[in-house]
Amino acid sequence: MIAAHALPGAPDPGAATPSVLEARGLSKSFGPIEVLHDISFGLKPGEVHAVIGENGAGKSTLMRLLGGHLPPSAGTIAMDGEPLLFAGPVDAERRGVVLVHQEILLAPHLTVAQNVFMGREIRRGPVVDDRAMNRLAADAVRGLGADIPATTVVSRLSIAQRQLVQIARALQVEHRVVIFDEPTASLTGTETDALLGVIGDLRARGIAILYISHRLPEVGAIADRVTVLRDGKRIATREASTLDPMTMAHLMVGRDMANLYPARVSTPLGPPALAVAGMSVPGFATDVSFTLHRGEILGFAGLIGAGRTELLEGVVGLRPARGEVTLHGKAVRFATVGDSMRAGVVYLSEDRKGKGLLLGQNLRVNLTLAALDQFCRGPLISRAREDSGLTKAVKDFDIRARDRAMTAGQLSGGNQQKLLLGKMMLLDPGIVVVDEPTRGIDIGTKEQIYRFVADLAAKGKAVIVISSEMQELIGLCHRILVMREGRLVGELAGDAMTEEAIVVRATGAEVQSSAQAAMDA
Repeated sequence: MIAAHALPGAPDPGAATPSVLEARGLSKSFGPIEVLHDISFGLKPGEVHAVIGENGAGKSTLMRLLGGHLPPSAGTIAMDGEPLLFAGPVDAERRGVVLVHQEILLAPHLTVAQNVFMGREIRRGPVVDDRAMNRLAADAVRGLGADIPATTVVSRLSIAQRQLVQIARALQVEHRVVIFDEPTASLTGTETDALLGVIGDLRARGIAILYISHRLPEVGAIADRVTVLRDGKRIATREASTLDPMTMAHLMVGRDMANLYPARVSTPLGPPALAVAGMSVPGFATDVSFTLHRGEILGFAGLIGAGRTELLEGVVGLRPARGEVTLHGKAVRFATVGDSMRAGVVYLSEDRKGKGLLLGQNLRVNLTLAALDQFCRGPLISRAREDSGLTKAVKDFDIRARDRAMTAGQLSGGNQQKLLLGKMMLLDPGIVVVDEPTRGIDIGTKEQIYRFVADLAAKGKAVIVISSEMQELIGLCHRILVMREGRLVGELAGDAMTEEAIVVRATGAEVQSSAQAAMDA
């Protein structure tokens, strides 16, 4: 997996090297709320400069300023020492500054190739050269470690695959500076390693990289320098070689983060809560069987395309599926997700922005939507009951909002996830499925989410966690099931839960080793 400072070809970005892109006293306010205050630092050619901080620290706002998507309220941006004001993101790209967004900004009904070359289509005379675009798009995505047919419609791709397509699209622009905002949040270790290799190639060519990630070991592996933001202010800029993940975490949150994962309770697990037998989801999963116990946290690991998300979507009625489901000892069939929710099984989507929350609605509406009958007085919704429910959820899940009337889309990623948890917990479920619970979330909020999940299990609820972060599964789960190419290929528990053991099963390395041994014999 990731080794410290693993990227090749890095020149020494010493103090004498002039900055290609520079922030000089940047501040940004939205109305009376100042989200960035007096940020200054420079980005040098051939440097990977990481920016870290908790959700809401101002990282994405800073990236949007530097990428031309927002104008600063104060301060200036300079390129090659000359102050300038980007007219917009197109102007920034024309000057060689490219922003790879954390949010997926693709046209879902177009193909991979059409998205990669949208607005800069390759033409043969008066017509678009689809054959050339398909070939080049496939090569671009393959260079990021994924084999995605260029003719695939984007709406059929997983979140991780869409992220890779978005990165491939951004890198088609001629660039001097590439800004990556959480590019690996939905990627597994293998895909992350491939992307870090691409970034190493960019750095070796003298491209400047500005890199946001909540995965602190990844920051240690990739960065030359690290800038830490807290509450919209720059706390420090240091050489990455002088920082370890715990030091970075302490700078981010201002407190010790040594005990990231809650202690795993060793009491015997309860009776089976959910049993799945011979479950198949056409095109995604084949003949999968597993059992989940009360009080257990069961992890699902695997590479992109392994079928983890689609399998559980099939179990809860979000996808057509075939197989047997037994809930608390009784056979059930969930034809729709409404059926599973009424039976006490809830699913928290990995796509909290697209499928979990209504981003344009306020916190109260989002919180109560799934359990609206609890907040009615006769045929009418009781605003007072909703307000009381929101007050309790804000306290119980530490949802940090500057204004209760703000929309869900204005919350940070971590607070959106806590709002989604609060929403689904109003249903008082017995079984909770959480897909990528900490994707794009800072380490301080991760600690909170882990404790929420552990508390659910401690109260006797049964929890399934799907995650691309192996350490997250190892630190949180009682057992880990590994999937590969739509099939269940291994189960790990206790001391057997290691990154190496997960990777071996997820990649099929043990099958390849056995085949090689047979050939050698």
